[in-house]
Amino acid sequence: MKSLALLHASHLVTLAGPKRPRVGKELSDLGIIRDGGMLIRDGKIDIVGPSDEIEKNLTALSSQVSGASENVQVVDLGGRVVLPGFADAHTHLVFAGNRLDDFERRSRGESYEQIAKAGGGIWSTVEKTRAASEADLFAQARMHSDWFLKCGTTTVEAKSGYGLTLADELKVLHVMQRLNNETPLEIVPTFLGAHAVPHDTSSDQYVDLVINEMLPRVAKEKLAEFCDVFFERGYFDIEQSRRILNAAKKLGLELRGHVDQLTNSGGAKLMAELGATTADHLEKTDEQGIAALKSAKVQPVLLPGSVYALGSTHLRQGSGGQASYPRAREMIDAGLAVVLATDFNPGSSPTPSMPMVLSLACTQMKMSPAETITASTINAAYSLHRGGKIGSLESGKVANLAVFDCEDYRELAYWFGVPQTRSVYVKGERVYCAEK
Repeated sequence: MKSLALLHASHLVTLAGPKRPRVGKELSDLGIIRDGGMLIRDGKIDIVGPSDEIEKNLTALSSQVSGASENVQVVDLGGRVVLPGFADAHTHLVFAGNRLDDFERRSRGESYEQIAKAGGGIWSTVEKTRAASEADLFAQARMHSDWFLKCGTTTVEAKSGYGLTLADELKVLHVMQRLNNETPLEIVPTFLGAHAVPHDTSSDQYVDLVINEMLPRVAKEKLAEFCDVFFERGYFDIEQSRRILNAAKKLGLELRGHVDQLTNSGGAKLMAELGATTADHLEKTDEQGIAALKSAKVQPVLLPGSVYALGSTHLRQGSGGQASYPRAREMIDAGLAVVLATDFNPGSSPTPSMPMVLSLACTQMKMSPAETITASTINAAYSLHRGGKIGSLESGKVANLAVFDCEDYRELAYWFGVPQTRSVYVKGERVYCAEK
C-alpha cells in the first residue's frame, strides 16, 4: 500500500462539511486548515489535520500501513495553498481544429448568430470533427486534457455534439472512453447529439434520429451518463427539447441542458419540470426561472468565460450596455447550489482555466472568492454525481488535489492570467509538476 504525507500547506482548503451541495452561507465555509497536512494511503485520503499533529504520529502511522516508515513519502509543501482538484462540470473537450476565423469576426463586432448564419459557429467545428479520424481527435483531446491538469482540474464533464450523425457522435464518445483509460483526467461523458441541426435535414427529422437511433445506441453501449440539449432559438425549441430529454430519461440517462443563453425561452423552467440535474448557462434566466430551479433542486451551472469570450453579443435589456452575466447573487440568495465551469470549447469559451473563471465570477458576478471555490469543487462534484468521492479533502475520498504557488486561496482569483499551479495529484499520484 503506497503512502504519501503532504505537510505545511498555508491554506489546506478541505471543503469539509455537509454531505450534499452547499447553499447560502455554506458556500463561504471552506473548512481551511492553516499549516495543514494530510496522509494519503493507496490513492485515498486517510487523515487530514494540522501538520504538527500528522508529523508527531507519522512514524507510527507509516508503520501501521507497511511496517516501515521509509515507505511513506513525505512532501513539504512549503507554505502553498492546497485545494481539491477542480471539477469542471461543463466542457466540450473533444473536437477538431479551432475557430480562429470566428474569433476575428467577433472582434469586428459580428454576433454569435451572424457568424453561425455565415457558416461559422458550431457547424464549422462539426465539419472539421467529421473529417478527423478517431486517432486525430484523441491526439488533440489529449493535449486539451493536459491543459486542464495544468490548471488544477482533475475531473471534467465532456459533451459530444460536434458529430451530428450516429457514427460521428459515437466516434467522439469513444474518444472520451479512451481518454478515461489513458489519461489521469477523469471524464464524465454527456451525449449532446442535439447541439445543432445538420444542414441536410429538417429539425423534426433530426430530432427523430436523435431519439430513435442515437439515444438507444448510446444507452445500450453505456457511452454517456447524461443527455444535454441546446434549447435555443434557431436550434431546438421547447417541445423538441422536451421530447429528446424525456426519451433520454426513459433510457436511464440523467439530464443537463444548455438553456436561456441567448434568449429567455423558458429553459430554466423546462429543466425544473423534467427534474434535470443541472441547467447550464442561464445568462437570460429571470426571477421566475430561478424560483423554478429552486423548487426542483436543479443546480445552475454558470459559465462566465462564455459571456467574456462572446463580448457584446450578450446584452440584457436595461443593463446599460454591460455584458449580461448570469444572476449569480440572486441564485445564491435564493438558496441554489451554484456551480462554476469553463464551457471549454473552440468557439465561445476557448479556455480550460478554472482560475480565470473564478476571477470572472468575482469581478463580473460579484461572488466572493470563497463562494467560487465551493462552486468549482464540491458543488461541481455533486452536479456530476461524484460528491461522495471527490470535491473535498476528507477522509475516505479520492486524493485528487492541486497545489498552488500562493499563500492565500484568494490569490487564485486575484492574480488572473498568471499560472499558479505547482503540482497536481490524481489518486495520490503526482501527474503534473511545474518546472520552477
